Amino acid sequence: MAEVERAILEHYNLSNLYPDEWPAEKNEAASSDDEDAGQTKRATKAKSMRHTRRFTTLERNPTKNSAASGGLNTGGVGSIVQKDEPDALGTSGSVVKVLRQRGLPVEDDLQLRNQFLLSSRTFNPTLFLSEVHNTASTESLLQGLDFLSRSIEKKSASLKVLVEENFERFVRAKATIDNVYREMRNHGSDITPENRPRSSRMSSHFRNASGGIQGLNASSEKKRRALVKESEFGVAGIKGPLLDATVKAEEVWGPALGGRAREEYLKQVLSSIEHNQAVFEAGMAIEDSIKRRDYDTLAIEFGRALKFAQDAKETADKAKQSGSPLTDPQAYQIIIVARVWMDVQNRLDEFKRDAWRRLANVHFGKDTNAPDAKSEEYMELISILLQLGVEDNPIWIWLLSRYDYLRSKISSTFERARVELEISRRKLASQPKPSNRVLATHLRATAATRREGKDADLDTKPVIQYWEHVCTVLDKLISPQTGILSEVVEFWDIIQAFVDGTKQRNLPMGVDGRSRDHHRLSRESIKDVRKGAVELFNLIREQVYGLFVEPPVEDVSALFTPIPQTPATPGSALSPTSGHVRFNFDPSTIPPLSPSAGEHWEKYAFWPPNSNSVSAAAYLSRINTAIGLAAAEIASLELIKQDSKLVQQLRSLMGDTRERSVTAICAAWLHDTENCRELEDWTRSPEKRDLTNLPAYFSAVETSLLSNLQKIIYLSEAANAPGAADIILPPPQRHIEAVQKGFKHSLYKAFSGMMEYAAKPIAGDSPLEGEELLLPINGEQRADSRVGAIDASNISVRKLLTMANFQALRNDIVPNLISQFESHFSISITDDAKMARDVLSQMSARVFQAYLRPTVDKLRSITAAGITQTSVDGSARPTDARAYVYDDLLILVLVHTEVSQTAPSLTGQILSFLLEQLSQAQIDAFQQRSNYTLGALMQATLDVEFLAQTLDNYTTQKASEIQSQIYLALDERTDNEARQRLQSALPELRAILKRLREKTKGEFGCFKRQRRAPKEPVAERT
Repeated sequence: MAEVERAILEHYNLSNLYPDEWPAEKNEAASSDDEDAGQTKRATKAKSMRHTRRFTTLERNPTKNSAASGGLNTGGVGSIVQKDEPDALGTSGSVVKVLRQRGLPVEDDLQLRNQFLLSSRTFNPTLFLSEVHNTASTESLLQGLDFLSRSIEKKSASLKVLVEENFERFVRAKATIDNVYREMRNHGSDITPENRPRSSRMSSHFRNASGGIQGLNASSEKKRRALVKESEFGVAGIKGPLLDATVKAEEVWGPALGGRAREEYLKQVLSSIEHNQAVFEAGMAIEDSIKRRDYDTLAIEFGRALKFAQDAKETADKAKQSGSPLTDPQAYQIIIVARVWMDVQNRLDEFKRDAWRRLANVHFGKDTNAPDAKSEEYMELISILLQLGVEDNPIWIWLLSRYDYLRSKISSTFERARVELEISRRKLASQPKPSNRVLATHLRATAATRREGKDADLDTKPVIQYWEHVCTVLDKLISPQTGILSEVVEFWDIIQAFVDGTKQRNLPMGVDGRSRDHHRLSRESIKDVRKGAVELFNLIREQVYGLFVEPPVEDVSALFTPIPQTPATPGSALSPTSGHVRFNFDPSTIPPLSPSAGEHWEKYAFWPPNSNSVSAAAYLSRINTAIGLAAAEIASLELIKQDSKLVQQLRSLMGDTRERSVTAICAAWLHDTENCRELEDWTRSPEKRDLTNLPAYFSAVETSLLSNLQKIIYLSEAANAPGAADIILPPPQRHIEAVQKGFKHSLYKAFSGMMEYAAKPIAGDSPLEGEELLLPINGEQRADSRVGAIDASNISVRKLLTMANFQALRNDIVPNLISQFESHFSISITDDAKMARDVLSQMSARVFQAYLRPTVDKLRSITAAGITQTSVDGSARPTDARAYVYDDLLILVLVHTEVSQTAPSLTGQILSFLLEQLSQAQIDAFQQRSNYTLGALMQATLDVEFLAQTLDNYTTQKASEIQSQIYLALDERTDNEARQRLQSALPELRAILKRLREKTKGEFGCFKRQRRAPKEPVAERT
């Protein structure tokens, strides 16, 4: 069986027994019979030789022509290739045997075998030499060349003999064929000797054998039947009658045949409509899906319509390939599908245009309604566009439109906000500067603000609104949760998802995978979107940097420039304060640029005019923290970490913003400390009744400033955020030095202001401007009209309270503030602390001396007069202290009463100091006499002891030393007899002293009930 199959394959020159299609090489011999008259004789002869039937190669007995050519032509139709043949180079008797030895399947693969046989048309010399003679040497190849040359010469000689023997036959056959063709072409046409074609000598020799040509005077009938173009190649004679018959038949049978044909046509149309109802419904179904925006149904209906179109195309292609005509139902189906598909294409083209437009305008933000729905709409549009098939990449188009939208939103929003801030700033600058009393009112609110956590009372309402506006603008721009920055970060996350391919997992591939290429962004596109994302982050940085570093805006016309509102850039997105009545500016009332007055705030666009340092520090700490968190959010992205230039710019943003904020706050701080004395409201502190509210106010102001400055300088709330380590650097020393300078200045100004207020003139004198608090409280402002209010018109009361405040500052508040400063800024300011204590002690001593100087002078005067001017009987024994002692004690009682009611904590300190001064006055007076008798000595001793024991609770070491010195001075001025007699009189003196103490117990009981207060050397106060 295998031999039979092989024989069949070889006989018919096939590669297998069951071919799927007609071999292409079998069609090479078939050609058209049409040939122009102008072809050469060689072409005419070749055509006549090829004019054989198509299936000649499959005939059992081929013709002689095919057999003759089959020996050399192995690839053409009608050729029979030999199974095997000797090597053309003479080295082997069988080519097939050599190839079989090399392992080539030449027996099974006829086409491969024919490439090695010289008798085949597909003979491949290169392959023949590389396989059959792959090991041949140069010498053997040269010998083979000689053998091949001799073989060719032998065959050429045999062919030459064949031509010589049959040459006359070839010539006669050629002449006969030419004459027959000429007679058929010129049948009936005029032939003259001039246009008569000449024949060769050999062809004229055989003209009688072929019959010659027609005469020149042919009949008209012959002309009409001649095979020429003028006679329409012989059919012109019958064409006219046929047309007449056709017209007559149409007139007679046309109506009858037309009605029937119309009926048949309508039936076919109805049947086709019923059969193709689903096809007709495809267009309406797609239109309905588009109207309802049901993209899932739209994709399904599009798939159905596409299936109809593909089936129709497949039917037409099969008919074309088979050469068979289409049936009427098939033709109708193709026409219907084509019409419906054209309608579907038109509807889809319109939908695609609308989808492209919507895709370019699908933008969402944190402040939009239903952000989740908006954020998924672009994916739905991308999905349906990919499903329908588009030329452009919808992912790339949306990314570009999103980039343009965010860039426009950042620029327009912030530029408009800056103009609004500048207009508000100019309005504030044009308003009168707040008075010192108003400033003090807001500074006093710091303590309550720290307790309640509200900043509304830290400054005037317009200033607070300005700060809130700045915070709102920055929150709108750089908030990582709700600002434009969050949209840019989200945009980068989307870009990264598209680049990684995670976002496209659920996107369709389109028809036949045509949209597969759109699922991946090109390298150039990825580079562009990464560059665009970096530009957006840098644009945000530039806007914030411009607000804090650049000078105020001069051109405010941008606020009144009409801006078209589009879905991509709505008017509400241009300003964080859109719709707020306060920011609806009238172009005709815009304040001009404020003239320069040398104020510290004039060069800062972010600073509201006349803002105090406390409100500024509170808001700038929030603002700098927000900027730090935003910058850290940007720096934490891998995209930004790879861009060293932008990282450096973020560092500059944080450093310059921090420096400008600290510089502006310190300048305002220095200005506010000039009016720090205005914090004094002469109202007792609810916690410590012997103090006013000034120490607490001052502590609250300084604590607030130090705390907020620490947040600004170190950005402690943002330093721990991811990415902050790369952009938030340690603060430079100059920032801490600026704060330290402001802190020292504020302390000194506060101390000097307190001392100045304590020494202000009493009522009746003209108070300085802005010092209404020094006026006496009368009328509607009586002392009892405020809880804890005191009579500020009494300068002694003011001095006592100032001394109490100084004491509280020195002992508690200033050390606490210094400790806070050292803790906040991690530095030691021991020298400054010592200097502050010294200055505080000096100022406290000055107030102390100012308060007690009149009393001390009075005590000295009374004491000196009582000792030196009063005569004492030298022989009489004393029974009571002299009058000056009671006068001195009465003055001390009055002082005790005033001090204990005003500042009880100062009672012991003041009375101790007065006792020291009184003792010193006594010794000075006693030293003026040269000698003392026994009576004078006993009287002096009684006076000194009575005074010392009465004020025993206020006795200090210095007072004891002075008293000892008094006794030494008296002893020096007494003789031995008086000393001896005094020793014997001491029991009597003790009895008198005890009696006096009992007698005056009620009068001077205030000294007894007072507990011993901590003693303080007078040298420390002086």
